[in-house]
Amino acid sequence: MSNARPYALGPLTVLELSAPEIISVAADAGYDAVGLRLLPSTPGGIYHPLIEDRALLERTLTRMRDTGIRVFDLEIVRIGPQFDVNALQAFLDTGAELGAQCILVAGDDPDIARFSDNFAQFCDLCRPYGMKPNLEFMPWTEVKDLRQALDIVNSIDRPNAGVLIDAIHFDRSGSRTSDIDTIPLSQLHYAQICDAPAEKPDTEAGVIRAAREERLLPGQGGIPLEAIFGRLPKDLPICVEIPSPHLGDAANRARVALEATQSWFAKHIDH
Repeated sequence: MSNARPYALGPLTVLELSAPEIISVAADAGYDAVGLRLLPSTPGGIYHPLIEDRALLERTLTRMRDTGIRVFDLEIVRIGPQFDVNALQAFLDTGAELGAQCILVAGDDPDIARFSDNFAQFCDLCRPYGMKPNLEFMPWTEVKDLRQALDIVNSIDRPNAGVLIDAIHFDRSGSRTSDIDTIPLSQLHYAQICDAPAEKPDTEAGVIRAAREERLLPGQGGIPLEAIFGRLPKDLPICVEIPSPHLGDAANRARVALEATQSWFAKHIDH
């Protein structure tokens, strides 16, 4: 990722595409890298079956070589009560072939002590691969806000563990911008950007639907993006995660999302 502020195309933005197609779309739109979803977010959900489909993996690697697009992050490791860290060996082996640097982790275990222990084990498993697991807080999961995520990452004390800020989850969880200032730089590996209406949904179902289907381009909504991203390192990789069907097909979505994001940073942060 070559730019001063590298941009990766988040898989959720163009989830209907195959992995090779995401790489081609990202290259055409001007991204530095992509994220890929090697494991489904929900049972039966869409994902990129590179672990089990060797031919697809080979096509993906070829497309990466042809375009110069890298795979930056992998999704999604959900740590619940029945979590088995050893079941993720093939996930990491595939990620290593792709050259991935970061992994998105979600917290689904209400027993936070057990979750923390499993998260620590996963961080240890990732270390030989040079990969960094990042805990993403989401209001409907068991890790609900930045403060809780930061407490967990600090408590496990693993050098490759990070906290992932997604703008919409930060806003919907009621997290405080002042807490961003307390995150050690070593725990900031990337962040995800989008915007959303200032008015927050009043049900959990509404919060989930808005996060998955109703995001806006940076500057079109009411999330305090400047207060969030102005506190983050200026060279922090940015994942553009804006699943918005109203923006047209995947190629147009990817292009418009990147243009709007770059324009927003130029106007509000990098001026």
